[in-house]
Amino acid sequence: MTYRGARQKAAGMLREAGIENETAESGFLMEEACGADLSFFLLHQMEEMPEADQQAFFELTEKRCRRIPLQHLTGTQEFMGLAFRVNEHVLIPRQDTELLAEEALKEIADRKRQGSLPVRRILDMCTGSGCIAVSLKHFCPEAEITGCDVSVEALKIAKENAADHHAEVSMVQSDLFSCIGGNYDMIVSNPPYIPSGVIPDLMPEVRDHEPRLALDGSADGLLFYKKIIKESVSHLEPGGMLLFEIGYDQGKQVSDLMREHGFTDIEIIPDLAGLDRVVKGRRSSDV
Repeated sequence: MTYRGARQKAAGMLREAGIENETAESGFLMEEACGADLSFFLLHQMEEMPEADQQAFFELTEKRCRRIPLQHLTGTQEFMGLAFRVNEHVLIPRQDTELLAEEALKEIADRKRQGSLPVRRILDMCTGSGCIAVSLKHFCPEAEITGCDVSVEALKIAKENAADHHAEVSMVQSDLFSCIGGNYDMIVSNPPYIPSGVIPDLMPEVRDHEPRLALDGSADGLLFYKKIIKESVSHLEPGGMLLFEIGYDQGKQVSDLMREHGFTDIEIIPDLAGLDRVVKGRRSSDV
């Protein structure tokens, strides 16, 4: 079987399994199985594919047909232009979450430009793979950044990602703020926010293969927002910023919770699809 024939067969298998973008995914799987890039296949697509490569390729394809996430098969996902290791213990970084990192970086840059108090210490709550913490350190190397997560297994991956990118980020095992000391100029968080009753209806890749601990936000999806907002007041410097990723329909609820705890300058930022994606606010100096 030629490389082209193998890829066509795999694309058909993926399509029958209900996977979209089957042509592109077959290419990613072939790259992973054979250790070569797309340009190699374009040059050699009509050549015979070695038997060992065929076996490895179709083993990966069959796993993908069982709806194991592509990122779990390749072991990586790009975020903010950086490659991050992922596995079943961490939430796969999403492009939507880049908006949270971008808003944090924008706030840091705005403070520099305005000559106001700089953002020196940042806490990434529920860090998971560490993609936000490591990205912030990459683009803002002068900041002191801490990532925390309740999952020891997630923190192993986060530490590996920090090491891969030579990012000096402190990773702390903590159930929210239980093991967090001191104050921060900024807290960012992509907490679990999917209502419990919605999880059975998620795509199999998410429902069956990503950690429920990183998904389930309790019955109304707001449990972690309530806890983090309430406790963050004691861990933010006056004027410090709190930034969240949110579900598309949670903007008003999270904003109201922040307002109830004395946050000001609250803003809801939509993603490229126009859906609410980030809420941010400032800790009042009067709190």
